[in-house]
Amino acid sequence: MKDFNPQNILVINFGQLGDVILSFPALKAIRDEFPTAKITVAIGKSCAAILDLSGFADEKIIVDRVKLRDSPKLWSVFQIGKLINDVRRREFDFVIDLHSLPETNLLSVVSGAGKRLLANRESRSLNFLSSFRTTREDRSQHATDRYLKTLEPLGIKDVLRVARIAPRKEDLQIVEKRWRKHRIEGLTVGLFPGAGHESRRWDLDKFATLAEFLTRNEKVRIIVFLGPEEKNLTAEVRRKFPAQTVVFDDLTLPQLVAALAQLSVFVSNDTGPMHLAALVGASVVLLMDKNAPTTYAPLTKNLRVLNKDSISDLSVQTAYRATQELLSSSRVETLFTL
Repeated sequence: MKDFNPQNILVINFGQLGDVILSFPALKAIRDEFPTAKITVAIGKSCAAILDLSGFADEKIIVDRVKLRDSPKLWSVFQIGKLINDVRRREFDFVIDLHSLPETNLLSVVSGAGKRLLANRESRSLNFLSSFRTTREDRSQHATDRYLKTLEPLGIKDVLRVARIAPRKEDLQIVEKRWRKHRIEGLTVGLFPGAGHESRRWDLDKFATLAEFLTRNEKVRIIVFLGPEEKNLTAEVRRKFPAQTVVFDDLTLPQLVAALAQLSVFVSNDTGPMHLAALVGASVVLLMDKNAPTTYAPLTKNLRVLNKDSISDLSVQTAYRATQELLSSSRVETLFTL
């Protein structure tokens, strides 16, 4: 749109980590379309660090939506009032709501911005509040494509569907120090046995058997990553996995990004760290059940999606073969870079 040139833009995206990462191509497209604009992103607390690493936003407004939901109502109402005042104080001239729920649509209105672009989500959005006519989202499309489709009224089309980020130097230095401490060298396979819901978790014993196969047959080092919600598994992992397995259960999110960037292959359930691995260009084996939509899988060529009716039906042999295949590619790439 030639005559539309906002200079103070608010982008709303309160999705989970994977959703936010899949929206990065859209956020980059906004940055490229309005290069002189100040871009502020309203984002959930758990995703703020990855937004900082992306470099696609100038400022952020962090909202702890879980705390808002679980706290006493009076406190939550007070915090919402503070959020509204903060948004209004910033005097945005344009709001793009990629999350697009009734409450975020209303936030775009009370912001005072002159123009609003709202993603059109079926049965969830107050689309009559949008200043632009948008197409109803097609749930059969990939999530990244749906985010990009929202931007088409701005004339943003045919942009890259993949965004990449690089770890910070200080985080790489911390990770490299940990690598040296554990004498990690050569090919490495990372495993992430956690997931937000039990139905999305491959059995820990199968992860342990996979680690044994890879250690014995492929001569790789195994690194198990555990987040705050999986720290209770640390002792069990140390007991069940090969003795030389390294366990990282205390990394910050930026440090995790730096560690994932060093891996040859990452094997994971369908969860946020899997999206982080793809974001930094790691090869990924994704374990999931067939009920989980592949429209939320990373858009990367170095991806093997393994699924069965139930994730528990996935065999160790199937995961091993997929990991082997990606390791072979990694070995070839290493030869050509020597």
